[in-house]
Formats: sequence, C-alpha cells, structure tokens
Amino acid sequence: MTRFFGIEVIMVMGITDIDDKIIKRANEMNISPVALARIYEEDFKQDMAALKVLPPMVYMRVTDNIPQIISFIKTIISSGQAYATSQGNVYFDVKSWGKRYGVLTAINPDTQDEAVDSDKRHGKDFALWKAAKPQELSWNSPWGKGRPGWHIECSTISSAVFGKQLDIHTGGIDLAFPHHENEIAQCEVYHQCEQWGNYFLHSGHLHVKGSQEKMSKSLKNYITIKDFLKKCSSDQFRMFCLRGRYSSVEFSEESMEDAKNLLQSVSSFIRDANAYIKGELVCDPVREDILWERLANTKVTVKAAFADDFDTSRAVAAIMDLIHHGNRQLKAVTKDAGSPRSSVVYGSIISYIEGFFNALGMSFGERQVAVAADKSAVLPSVIEELVRFRTKVRHYALALPEAADAVPLQGAAGAEEHTQEQKERRKQLMRERKPLLEACDSLRGDLAAFGIHIKDRAAVSTWEIVEGGQTEKQTEKKS
Repeated sequence: MTRFFGIEVIMVMGITDIDDKIIKRANEMNISPVALARIYEEDFKQDMAALKVLPPMVYMRVTDNIPQIISFIKTIISSGQAYATSQGNVYFDVKSWGKRYGVLTAINPDTQDEAVDSDKRHGKDFALWKAAKPQELSWNSPWGKGRPGWHIECSTISSAVFGKQLDIHTGGIDLAFPHHENEIAQCEVYHQCEQWGNYFLHSGHLHVKGSQEKMSKSLKNYITIKDFLKKCSSDQFRMFCLRGRYSSVEFSEESMEDAKNLLQSVSSFIRDANAYIKGELVCDPVREDILWERLANTKVTVKAAFADDFDTSRAVAAIMDLIHHGNRQLKAVTKDAGSPRSSVVYGSIISYIEGFFNALGMSFGERQVAVAADKSAVLPSVIEELVRFRTKVRHYALALPEAADAVPLQGAAGAEEHTQEQKERRKQLMRERKPLLEACDSLRGDLAAFGIHIKDRAAVSTWEIVEGGQTEKQTEKKS
C-alpha cells in the first residue's frame, strides 16, 4: 500500500501470550507460561524474518496490557452490554446488543441458543474475563483473580493505538466468526460508535492441492517454515503466493516449480536486457514505440489489479507479458550492423520490474550468493575468473584463419592451390581444437548441475548462479 499507493501504514500486531493451550503446554514442560510464550514469539519472528516479512511498527503483548483490558471491560459493563457472575467470570451480553451483533458474518443473536451448561445467561454470550483456575497464571481484578478472554485482548490493544476508528483489520478467514464479530461488538460498545472497523481482510487457508483439508498441526499435513526454506527460497514462496489470490491458496510441488520458473524468466530477462544496454548483446533495431506503449499499459494494469482487492495474480501476469514483449526484441545477431541501441527503454523496463518486485519483498539486483558468511564474497570472483579463462580458451578454439583476401602473384592456378591449402589447414585446426570446444561445453554442463549457468553468445559469455531461486549475474567480454 505504501509503495504502490503512497499510503502511510501503521501496523500493530497483537501477541496472545497467555491462553489455554500455552498454559497446558507450559505445565507439561514445567516452565512458566510467559517464558514459553516468549520462546514461541521469538521463533515466530525468526520465521517471518526468514520469509522476508516486514515486521509491524509495534508488537503489543496481552500480558503487558492487563490494566487496560480490565478498564475496557469495566466500561462495557457500565454500558449495560456485559455482566459479571458469582463465579468471577465476565461475559458480553450478545442479546443486549440486538441486531448490531452479526454485521460481519450475518449471525442473528435471536436464533435459538444451544444448551447452556455454564454461568452464562445465553449460549452466544462470550467471555471477557475468565475466573482463575487452580495453579493458573492470573491477575487481580474487580471480579476476582483471573485472566482476559480471547476477544477482549485484540479490542483493547487496537483501541489503545488507533482509538475508535480502525482502517484495516487482517486475519485468517476462520477468525471472521466468532473472533472478529465479537471484536466489533466490544469496540462499538466501548467507543459508542456506529462503525469501528472499515475493512476486514481475511486470508484463506493454505490447502494441499486437491484436498479440502487445510494445512494444520493437528492434521499432521504441514511443513514447518524452517524445513520449507531448506528446499525453496523466500522469493520462490512469495512468487507462489503472488500467483494466487490471498483468499484461497493451494499448495503443490507443481505450483512451487512454476514459481521457480517464473523467477528464472524474470532474472534471465533482466540479465539479457542489462547486457543489451551495455552493448554486450547485439540485436536488430528495436521498436521503441511498441515497448514504451507496453510499459505504460503495464503500469496502468498493475495499479488497477492491486486496487481490485489486491489481485496480485493479474499484476504478475502483466509483468510477465511485458517481459515477453521485451524478450521478443532481444534477438541476438552475429554481426553488428551499427544500428543505434535503445538503451533507455530497456533501462526503464528493468527499473520498473525491479521496483515492482522490490516492493513485494523480492530482489533481482546483483547480490552475493548465500553461502557460508566468510566465503560469500569470494565465490563470485572465483566463478568470474573461471568463466574468463573458459572464454579465452573458447575464443582461441574458434579463431581459425580466414582464406587470403588477395590472389597470389603466381596466377589463377597458384591461387586455387593456395585456397585449397587454406581449407585443409582450417580443417586440420578444427580437428585439433575440437577437444577444446568439447571441454568448454563439458565444463558448462558440469557447472549447470551446480546451479551455475553459462550462456555463450556471438560476442560475449554471460553467467549466473541460481541458488534457491536467487540469481547473481555477471558478464564477461571475450578477449
């Protein structure tokens, strides 16, 4: 939103560091729930950083906001929409809020309640404060020792930062009801406003392709982020996500392979376009007018796609179409006809494409290869020297003598004999140097197996490293 629409975004992330699951797991591990929550929190932050997800402006933990939560609950009770029980629990009275409850998911509070086997008045009422259980982490409150309910945490935290108006609330689709619905009710009672949240952006579950089941720990059909990143890069995962809609995500090996191929296509185009700009790739004259028009249309399409419920799939398709038309005019020729290069239009295209992906957390610029920290700066230089040496060998093997331009003085017969000798000499040199060319081809094939790709052109050799989807490129001129 900031990069494409110039909107200043203030993002807050709530950290639920106390709930039933954390308490249960902490008891099993014989550590405090707060300590366990910190371990989970740091692990989560590390995973997000590995995926190159930008952190929020501020993290807000529930346990750091207990006094604010208690005050929030007291205001809702004073408004008549919540009640305390003799057991020390506090519940939101859903029926008292009438038809204003259910604005997000069309839930009717007047429908038949399920049987109530607790101290709630109605089945749909939900907890704002939970009375403490034996040996459970708790805080003092006007209703006795206890801890916050799930929904009140987020309402309090968001209100503490944004007040009575929230622009966008995000979360998984499974949180729409009851969590987000209950947040809306709590906040609109507390702030006495007609509309608290302007937009709710619900992301879909991650499904295994062909299955209705979502990836989850309980179903044991998941892969951890750490294990995933051993096989794929964060850029590949981002491209996979961009190819679909955020409201419905299907994972498969084929979709990941498609993402890898698209990244490689983008990287290859940027490499070739840069070589063309530098004069290292010779092409026929370029139709600049067509490319300028394509670039302008792409910018319009991309912005419209993002404005249409963040349609990233359509935006990426527009970028790939621009690359397709850019590639069509980057056809290498063997001889330079002296035509002027259209460097500016290709420079503009590269700048826009790199800016597009940079805004989405991906990079195709020159970078160091992700290997051991003390070796990362050395590897590109080693490859550069290797490719330069190979280029010299290949150039020598291909540099055969041409037939004499002038006819020798001994007449036509002598000229014919001389030409024949030249041909035989060339054939002999070709046989002698063939092993050198074969060795060059063999080296290129061997290096490709390790992700180092060499592309031989008429005037240059280019190389790139493909390491988990990341590409580093250099260009070597033939000497």
